[in-house]
Amino acid sequence: MANLTIVANIIAKVDSIELVKAELIKLIDITRAEPGCINYDLHQDNENPAHFVFYENWQSSEQLQAHLANSHLADYIAATEGCVELFSINEMTKIG
Repeated sequence: MANLTIVANIIAKVDSIELVKAELIKLIDITRAEPGCINYDLHQDNENPAHFVFYENWQSSEQLQAHLANSHLADYIAATEGCVELFSINEMTKIG
């Protein structure tokens, strides 16, 4: 099976940008150490600092599901409750 690419969009509320950013940064090292994580890269939009994007690649869907069930993601959700305007995940497959 081909690797699974994830594009996660997070839009923070304007008054919570720095808090959301700090909590997202906390996820990077622990996630990169997870089985099946090929890369886990956080980006911040140059025009809209409230918009963050994780670009991720995983070896399998099962490993992604294990990541999504980890406690550090639950901790992030609890820490940013009420601070995020929009959160979306797109699962993608590289075709070229």
